[in-house]
Order: sequence, then C-alpha cells, then structure tokens
Amino acid sequence: MSRLLLVANRLPITIKKRRDDYEFVPSVGGLATGLASFQESYPAAWIGWCGLPSESLSEQARKNIQATLSKDHAHHPVYLSRGEVKSYYEGFCNRTIWPLFHYFTESAEYEDALWDSYQKVNRRYLKTVLKVAQPGDVIWVHDYQLMLLPGLIREQVPEARVGFFLHIPFPSYEVFRLLPWRKTILEGLLGADLIGFHTYGYVRHFFSSVRSILGYEHTLGQIALPKRVVKVDAFPMGIDFERFAGAGDRPEVQKEIQKIKSRVGDRKIILSVDRLDYSKGILQRLEAFGAFLDRYPQQKEKVTLVLVAVPSRSSVSRYKDLKQQLDETVGRINGKYATFGWTPIWYLYRSLPWPLLTALYRSSQVAMVTPLRDGMNLIAKEYIATQPKGEGCLILSEMAGAAEELGEALIVNPNNREEVVQALEKAIIQGVPDQSQRSAAMQERLQRYTVQRWAKDFLDSLHGALEHQQSLRSRRLTAEDQEALTSRYRSASKRLLFLDYDGTLVDFAKTPDQAQPDPSLLELLEALSKPPETLLVLISGRDRDTIENWFGHLPAALCAEHGTWIKQLEGSWEPTRILGENWKEEIRPIIEHFVDRTPGSHLEEKSYSLAWHYRQTQPEMASVRVSEIKDALLGLTENLSLGLMEGNKVLELKPAGISKGAAALLWLQKQPWDFILALGDDVTDEDMFSVLPESAYSIKVGLSQSLAKYNVSSVQEARALLDDLRRRN
Repeated sequence: MSRLLLVANRLPITIKKRRDDYEFVPSVGGLATGLASFQESYPAAWIGWCGLPSESLSEQARKNIQATLSKDHAHHPVYLSRGEVKSYYEGFCNRTIWPLFHYFTESAEYEDALWDSYQKVNRRYLKTVLKVAQPGDVIWVHDYQLMLLPGLIREQVPEARVGFFLHIPFPSYEVFRLLPWRKTILEGLLGADLIGFHTYGYVRHFFSSVRSILGYEHTLGQIALPKRVVKVDAFPMGIDFERFAGAGDRPEVQKEIQKIKSRVGDRKIILSVDRLDYSKGILQRLEAFGAFLDRYPQQKEKVTLVLVAVPSRSSVSRYKDLKQQLDETVGRINGKYATFGWTPIWYLYRSLPWPLLTALYRSSQVAMVTPLRDGMNLIAKEYIATQPKGEGCLILSEMAGAAEELGEALIVNPNNREEVVQALEKAIIQGVPDQSQRSAAMQERLQRYTVQRWAKDFLDSLHGALEHQQSLRSRRLTAEDQEALTSRYRSASKRLLFLDYDGTLVDFAKTPDQAQPDPSLLELLEALSKPPETLLVLISGRDRDTIENWFGHLPAALCAEHGTWIKQLEGSWEPTRILGENWKEEIRPIIEHFVDRTPGSHLEEKSYSLAWHYRQTQPEMASVRVSEIKDALLGLTENLSLGLMEGNKVLELKPAGISKGAAALLWLQKQPWDFILALGDDVTDEDMFSVLPESAYSIKVGLSQSLAKYNVSSVQEARALLDDLRRRN
C-alpha cells in the first residue's frame, strides 16, 4: 500500500520547551483529528513546522526532536527562524494572502520582501519533502501557506502523486487578479494532480482565474495543461461527529456544564466562539446583540452572550487594534445594559479546553456563527453535532462555506444588522418552527459526511485522477511508438500526410493574423512535401486567401475553411460542393449584434462561412455569449441547412455537410496509401480522424479525449515528430 505524506504549515504535534527537555503534546484540530484514523489503514507521515524557532535549537536538540518524532509519530519537522516566521507566516501568509482571499483587499500588503520569504520557505518545505518522500508516496499538501509547493515538487519529481487542499476561500477573479504574483501561485497550485476546495463556489472562482490569467480551459472539472490534466473539485470538510455528539455523556463535560449553569442560571445562552480575526465579524456580531437589547428591553437579564475570542497573531498590529476595539465594544455594551447581578456579555479572551468548549456548545440555546467571510467554519458543525434531540438554534452567515450544507439554520448576511437582530428575535423570543426537525436534518447530514469521509473522498478522488493521468499517458506517443511510425514512414511508397495548422503547427495567437508561419516551419513543410512518394495536405480552418498567401508556393495540396475549398497539387481553388451565400445577409446582422455586445470578439467573413472569434473576450462573458449566440442561431441553421461548428475560441457557421472529414475523403479515395498520418488539435479535426482507416496514424495535439489513436502534449512535440520524419526522407 502506498504511503500518505501529509504536508502542512504545522505538525499535529505541539513541541514545548521544558527546561532542558521538550514536551510533545498532540494538537487538537479538525485536520489532525480527522486524519488520525488513516494512521491505522494508511501508512502515513507528516511534514510541518515544529513551532520552535531554529535559533533556539542546537544541532543535538534537532536530532533528539527528530528521533522522538520519527519513533513515536512518524513526523518530520521543518525548521524556521524567527525572521522567517515573521516574514513568511505573519508576513506574506497573513498580511497578503489571508486578507486578500477573505475579500479585505484594503488590508492586503504587496511587498517583494514578504513574497521572497514565502518562496524561500516553500522551497524549505520542498527539501524536507524530497528527503522524506519515497517512490509511490501520495503527497497531500494543505492550505494557503504552501501554494507553491505542488509546483515545486512537480519540477523535481515529474511523476509525483500530489494533492492539494485549500482550507480558506478562493476569491473571485476580480479580487485574485490584484495579487502581483498571481500567475506564479496558480502555476504552483497546478502542480497538483487534484486540487480541492470546500465549496463549488471556490472551484468556480479558481477556474475563472486559471482561464483568465493562464488561458487554460476546463472541461468536466478538469484543466488540460500541456503535459498533464489537473482535476479540481469541492470537498466540504466535516467533523468527527461521534466525538462531539457523545461529548455530553462524558463526566468532565458534565462537570463543566454544571459550572456554567451555576453561573448563568436560567438565562438563555447565546454562544459566540471564534479565533480573534477581522474576517470573523465579531464586532458586527456584538453591535447586533446590542441592537437586540435596545429593541427588546424585556430580554435584559434573560439572555447572556458568551463571547469566546481565541488569541491569534497577537504580534500583528491589525490584530492588536482589533483586540482593543473588541475590549472597548464589550465594555461599552456591558456598561450600558448591565444590572446588579447580570452582565450581558461573558467575555473570555483565551483558548478553551475541549471539555469546556463542548460544555458551552451543549449549554447554549443559540449559536451565532456570523463571519464576514469563511472557508468552511467547523464551529457551526460542532455546535449542531452536540445538540441533544435536535435542540439548539444556529444563526449562520451566508458568507461561510458551511451555509451551503446547513441550509436549515437561520442564514443571515452578517453585514445586515437588522437581519441578524431579526434572527436573534426569532431564535430567542418567537422560536423557530420545526426547529427540532431542522437540527435533526443537519445532524443527519453531518453524521454521514464526517471528516473521515471527507479525507477518504479526497484521497479516492486523487487516486481516480491519477488513474486518469495514467490512461492519458497510455495514449501518449512514446519513443517506441514514434520509432515504429518513422520506420513505416521510411519504408512506405505512398504516403499521405494531413496537417492542421493553428494549434498543431503553431501555437494560438491573440489574433489570427499574428500566427504567421515562421521560416523554420516553412522549411520543414517544404522538405516534407518534396519527395514524390509523399502527398502533404495542409487542412486548415483559415480562409483560402491566407492559406494561399502563406503556403501556395509549396508542393502541397491545400484545404481551407474546414473543408469548404480545396486546391490539388496541380490546379486552382475549387469548392467541395455547390454553395450559396445568400444566407449570410440574414445571419451577419445577428453575429454583428453579438460582436457589438462582446468586447474582444470579432467577425471573420470567409467565402462561404462566417466565424465569430472570442479569444480576447473575458472568459466568463464569453461562456454566456456562446450559449446566447447558439440559441439565437439554432432555428435559422436548421431552416437554411447550415452547420454550426465550435472550434477553439471560435464559432463558425457554414453550409451543412462540409467538414475536414469530408474533404479528407477526397484524397483518401484517390489511391491506396501504405502510410497515412493526420495531426490535429481541436473538435474540427475529429471529423478528419473519424474517416481514417484503421492502419492510419492519427495524433491529437493536446491531452484531451479524442478519436485519435495517440496524443502529443504540445505544438513543439508535433513539430519535433515531423522534423524526425524529414530526417528519414
């Protein structure tokens, strides 16, 4: 069985210095707890920062720590200096990525020094991974601190099996594009075979950024890179449901529940538990609670807000300011509403041990989980899991990833104070209809999709992605395949070569006129077409004037406009069938209307076709317009006997029955051929592949599925193959 190598910012073990020795304490957290079960069925190892600054550790201390971690836990520490922690973790991670990805764009800092540190530390993790990893290991990288690591691993170990999961939101393209190093980060993430997010909304944002910044399209959740295919999917992280559901029966939890009751009495408890962070909306939550007491003064002395703020990044100035604001707001509300024997807000600025936390969950009638933006938020799930008999009311922000799963909660916009006040009134005063059924439904869902199930689904999906990669590799034109191909080519007495142009012999350009053939390509094509036993056919979607201008001097047959026009070796251009152009007058205004509404698109008119190009259009708009223009033209194409062909960032309308396949048949049927090769890259070339005899070599440029027998990853590989054939002439 392959080993699972987990790589995260921190180890699931907290190391504490105790005089001349070290104490190793298991960390409590969703990831560490959830993956613990995999230790039994999955040989696993962890890589992460040990939590101690490297300056404080002698070489002998490092050896002792490594020996203990390797022996008892199979963990491997990464050592960071105080300066690196400050510039990497407190710096780029939490002053650049964290605010930007949580939509606090005004707080994001873009400093080259912080970015340099982020790259340096990601490379430090890479060194440890390379030292620990063994052939066949599955490497699962976690979270925003290590977004470059998958790409770094891929560079060093091309066949590595890598998964990545982002535990925070992935922002919309309009926000992500603000990041100066956006391209490098996307390339780093795409080093993984599988990229996971909490919700499909984040998946959609990621696809949009990849398409807009790198130009890669996605199909059915897969991104086709030049040499690989990356799968992207949503995996909503769960919790250890049984652990929380059974917490109330534990003696240590019961003891804490009694303490809470003795302090609060019969008052209803509203619970707020969060790490102290500006993305959590704690100040807005407090203001809503104050507004609730203003509107419903009869609730004074009947409710208590237990506010737990767990210290976080206390050395960062933004968090220091937030702590001061929080203290002042709590003091103001308590000062305004408190009475003798009653304080509206019970404020705890510290982390809580698990028994006390679960006792608070169990004792609270209402939980307010209203972050301004949150990747998932497991607190909401933990609260629901602890409620006996479906009790407890959850007020949940629509900005939290958990809202997509916990739709039975009272969903609110955390920026809408009135909406939050109304939710409090409904939860405390009016009561929520069918509350027990609502909570029971959420509990049932959480019980099915636990953190263990989340991890298993991710790893199963990763293995599926790896199998798909393997199936694509099995279609790749190998060195042995190429040797057999060139051997047959060399011995053949009658050769027929079909070559597409754009995307096959040259890379796509921003505009069609920028993709002119370079001198080396013209030299290659001339050499291939010279032998009398070879017929070279350039079969392109380009208009015949362009094809004639670029390749008319070659001893080759030409085919233009996807099979509309052909030119034999000796002869002039002829249409493949009798065609009319009257239909253009009816269709042209419709396409021009879409051109006017779609910046970056343009209309290309060919002799017997109209093509709408949208390569320079913003991808999200293009996807909408493609659907709209198809709907607009659908009825007309049927009535006018026209075909609508979808190519690479182009829609082309032409008379039905015309295709590259139909044109290819004209040459295939001329005489028997003992060697046939066809090279193409997009949907239009599938028609050509479909009419080839079984003995032919058909090759798709790119790694997407195809009728072709083989795939090559790029234009460069396709040209290298043709250059090899030239040398065999």
